[in-house]
Amino acid sequence: MPDSLFLDWLSFEWFMPRTLLGFHWENKLFLYFLPAVPLLLSFRWIFHVGLRQKIDIAFHPDAARGFNWTALLRFIPYTFHLLAIAFVLIALARPQKVSEIREQYGEGIDIIIAMDVSESMLLEDFSPNRLEAAKQVARNFIKQRQHDRIGLVVFSGDAYSLSPLTTDYQLLSEFIEEIKPGMIDAGGTAIGNALGVSINRLRESQTASKVIILLSDGENTAGNLDPIMAAKLAHAFQIKTYTIGIGKDGEVPYGTDSTGKPIYIKSSLDETTLRKIAQIGEGQFFRASTLKSLNDIFYRIDNYEKTEIIETRFKDNEDFYRIYLIWGIIFLLIALSLKNTFLSNALED
Repeated sequence: MPDSLFLDWLSFEWFMPRTLLGFHWENKLFLYFLPAVPLLLSFRWIFHVGLRQKIDIAFHPDAARGFNWTALLRFIPYTFHLLAIAFVLIALARPQKVSEIREQYGEGIDIIIAMDVSESMLLEDFSPNRLEAAKQVARNFIKQRQHDRIGLVVFSGDAYSLSPLTTDYQLLSEFIEEIKPGMIDAGGTAIGNALGVSINRLRESQTASKVIILLSDGENTAGNLDPIMAAKLAHAFQIKTYTIGIGKDGEVPYGTDSTGKPIYIKSSLDETTLRKIAQIGEGQFFRASTLKSLNDIFYRIDNYEKTEIIETRFKDNEDFYRIYLIWGIIFLLIALSLKNTFLSNALED
């Protein structure tokens, strides 16, 4: 108990309901005896008044009229006795203030999202198109992460780092919003280069877990780095690789002609290469042909790659029973001191 509490034990705050309700009671059982304390006064009256022997004394008729309030004064010593018992019970219940400090430590995961921004990502088998659907799902994925550093790589005929690894998820969402087709001049799909840029962002990372999530709707048609060689480099740097093939094979709508009729173009995905990349990278390959399946894929990856949170709790218990024990002793001393005053009834005691 802090020394300051010995100085302010006289404060009426100790008697306030909000103070008593704010305590944690270590031995709450003693509090259940408090309602029985006032009954002690009734029992005393029964045994000392109802069962005592009476002496008949003749008084003048005028003396028996009315009620004299001074008769209540003899209950004052009993009241202090009851207060003493009540405060001893409160002290036995061990009122405490419990403060709990939680320290959380999470060893985050470093994640690079590599997103295809080639012209084929404008195909409309997703609403409104593949790219916008991928951006929406990526934003939702980022919102679910905690303690992780996430970076962005975009690629078509070449690959560029759009955002370094960061925990500023609001900034990442803004970068994703800016992604659009044509932001890279070179045409085609450079999957190998995308993996290479992602590896450069992760290779110096000191985290225990490093992940690349590569999303593409085509086949490797550009770049100067073979995708399989890039996958082996990622594995050498202990980077896990997930690949997602987005879109349907075959005829897919892409805009409308001058008469308003939808235009269909042929779409194909090199699923074999993407599967091989994921296999080498000890990750998984997923195929997303609908927005729901794409959401499910990112949800599964989110569950696979969870940050381990270590939580340490410190509890500090501060006892306040001394305050109420002191008051109980004081009330008891007052009650004993009043026994030898005019407030006591010598005939009863």
